[in-house]
Parts: sequence; structure tokens; C-alpha cells
Amino acid sequence: MPTPALEITDLTVRYGTTTAVAGLTLAAQAGSVTAVLGPNGAGKTTTIECAEGLRPFQGGTIRVLGHSPGSLQARARVGVMLQDAGLPLGRRVKEVLHLAGRVHDRPLPIDPLVEELDLGAVLTTPVRRLSGGQRQRLALALALIGRPSLAFLDEPSAGMDPHARAAAWATVRRLRQSGCAVVLTTHHLDEAEELADEIHILQRGALLASGTAPELIARYAASGSVEVVLDRRLTPDQAADLADAMRPATTRAEADRWVLAAASPADVPALIAACAAWCADQGCAILRLTSGGGTLEHAYLRATDRAQQDRSMSDGDAHLGEAGA
Repeated sequence: MPTPALEITDLTVRYGTTTAVAGLTLAAQAGSVTAVLGPNGAGKTTTIECAEGLRPFQGGTIRVLGHSPGSLQARARVGVMLQDAGLPLGRRVKEVLHLAGRVHDRPLPIDPLVEELDLGAVLTTPVRRLSGGQRQRLALALALIGRPSLAFLDEPSAGMDPHARAAAWATVRRLRQSGCAVVLTTHHLDEAEELADEIHILQRGALLASGTAPELIARYAASGSVEVVLDRRLTPDQAADLADAMRPATTRAEADRWVLAAASPADVPALIAACAAWCADQGCAILRLTSGGGTLEHAYLRATDRAQQDRSMSDGDAHLGEAGA
């Protein structure tokens, strides 16, 4: 097997007495898309920042295209798209692209990149006047303009409308076909399922699960699921109450959309009935309800929920042991 474009071995990162990443090992191959997923605080950003050479680490090794992270040799061949990209707000889009191209030996031609990411209409617009989705597309263009061999893309389609999102996905696929290794972090699990060749799920700074989307679905989500769209956003108290009422099913919320993952297909009818009863009690209307097989979103829910339950049981056993000592 060829040497990975990114190789992280036994990575450990600490902030004072807090361990943010604990013994993490993962790799990304050339010509592939690797997704790194996990809840907030799982260690995703810390791990990627270490690989980009932006953050020191206390244990383990990282090799980026055969070099140390942050070295001149690595930086020359790495593209980085950050959520907070630090774009020059006073510059016009075309200026920013031309300035970025000058720092690379063989920059991509700007015109095809502008067309691919639909930036033509804003070329003369100052960055400060761009929408969030337009800034994301500009940040993606800047990450790619140097023809990277390895690209780190943090939430590449965040804030984009459906058409822009489709264009961003097409760009990621083109990168993969060109032989670039793409490392993707996203909270949009359909994005990871659609694009990623390999998926790593992190929780509490450790690797929880790895595999392709079909492998993770078979492992964690070989069960039924229900997707519910309500007529309103729930308050935090209502959301917590709904999650409790649906147990043992796991839940995930995005605005007014809820995904409920049942333990088995046989549990789906009871889950639908319980959800309908809860909504009636709360005065919520169900605008759309669909049920089906497992997805990566359901696998992610079940994997992270199961790990959290195991941790809670372990903590409870430890407390019992201390009480009995």
C-alpha cells in the first residue's frame, strides 16, 4: 500500500490537565476523501489543526506528505479551508484570488475556478459584502488554487444554498479524481455519506468508529428510522423532553427536523405512535413523517449514543466502587 498522504499515529493533545485528543491514529490516502466526524468537543478541530501545523501536540507523530506538519515542504503542497478563514474584508474577490495565486509556483487558472464555484457575479465585490455561503465558496477556491496534494476542508458547504452545495460537492469529487487526498470535517452527515471513502467518528478525543458509510450503517444502523418535520422549532426544554420520551430510540435535531433511530425495524410503528402522541400533547403539528432503513446519520446517532451510555455506566460503577471502599 502506498504511503498515506496524511498519517496520524497515537496523537495526544493536552490543554493543561485536560486531554483533548487521546492516542488517536488515522490516515488519509491520495485520491480519496476522508471524513472526520464527531460531536462538538470530540477533538476534530484540534486534530486537524495539529495536522495543519497550527497547534502543538504532546505525544504521537504526524506525517503530512512525508514531512512534518507545518514544514515548508508540507505547506507548499497543502490546501486549507478554515471556517474562520481570515479573509481580507476590504479586498475585492478577484484581488484576493490573484494575490493567492502569486504565492504558488503553479496556481490553477482563476477563470475555471471562478466558474466552477460560481463566483463570477461577485468578482468585483468586497469580501465584507459577501454572504456566508459566498465567503465559503471563496475560501474553498483559495484552498484549491495552489493545486494541493492534500486538502483540509472544514465544513466546506456550510451556509451554502442547494445549488452552491452541489457545486462544492462536485469540486470535492474532482479533487479526488485528480489524486488529491481530501480530509473533510462536517456536521452534515449526508455530505459525509455522499462524498467520503473512509469515515472516522471521534468522541471525547478518541476514535470511536471507522469504516466506509455502508460498513458503519451495517454495524450501527441495521434498524428502522423515522424522520419527522414539525411546524416549529422546539424550545431546549421541549427538545430534551422529546428525546427522553422517544427512548430507547436515539434522536438528532436540526431546526424543525428530527431523526429518530429505532433499535430494530419492529420498533418503528411504536416509535411513530409515541412521536405522534408527544406532538399532540405539545400542540405541535407534524408536517412530514417518513420511515426507512438506516443512513449514516442513524449510524452516527447510535454509535455516539451507545458510547455515551457505556461511559455513564462506567462512571456509575466507579462511583459505586468508591462508595463501597
